[in-house]
Amino acid sequence: MPAPRHRLVLIGSNLELRIVSIIVRARESVDEVVLLDRGSTDATVELAERLACPVLTHTEEHITGASLASVLKEAGLDDAERTLFLRVNDAWRLRDLPLSINRLHERWDVHVSIVLDEDEGPPEDVVLLDADIQHLQVTPTGFQALASLGPLGTAMDLPEGLEVRVSRHLARPSVHQAESLASASRMAQMFYWMLESKHPLMLIGLPGLVLFVLGIQLSGNVIDQFKELNSTSLGVTLATVAVTLVGLFALMTAILLWIMEKQVASLHHQVENEGGVA
Repeated sequence: MPAPRHRLVLIGSNLELRIVSIIVRARESVDEVVLLDRGSTDATVELAERLACPVLTHTEEHITGASLASVLKEAGLDDAERTLFLRVNDAWRLRDLPLSINRLHERWDVHVSIVLDEDEGPPEDVVLLDADIQHLQVTPTGFQALASLGPLGTAMDLPEGLEVRVSRHLARPSVHQAESLASASRMAQMFYWMLESKHPLMLIGLPGLVLFVLGIQLSGNVIDQFKELNSTSLGVTLATVAVTLVGLFALMTAILLWIMEKQVASLHHQVENEGGVA
């Protein structure tokens, strides 16, 4: 089998809710997708293997160029014309994938994005073997030069003949969902409140059930009292239908919110058990 022209290496853990979508979408644009697992405790690895996606393991605290080179070498993967290492965390979204893959078409031998705060120094002065990497795009020549850097090597120490770009990656702030809804519409805030209340069946379902039963009773008892069609009978009929439909809608909404609340609780529990692994 010839070596792939473009390879995408996904770096992350506990991605079972979106790993299938990422792999399928990525294969539309690259020749090979590899998962570099960071110690998943869910079905991430199993799902990737079902899609015939090679799975490697990397559990060191920081992701460095040297460690990435070592992992690929131990796995026996052939050198690709260009390789993109992409860190998939909570801040990364599937809609960012096309932009990320476009980096494979850039002219750089080494393009590395380092996680740094705004008050830290320029990324060019960061020791690459200690740097926390968000994404890394390399050619075989650039990868070899990166892996052969000394323990205190920076981007300035790479060979002059290489096309090198080093950028700063600012992590998006982790905002609690309740805070992120501060600028949302009142309808969205009310919807979130109904989820957080954990009692949609009581708050919405019970009134909905009352209205639904009332509408049924009205249709059987009140409407039969009218012997002819006039404005009064028509108004009562429409009111009865409206009450019945509102009650049915409220009852169905309560059931759906109750189901969604269970799903949200399950996701929160999963996030809490991730243990902070990126």
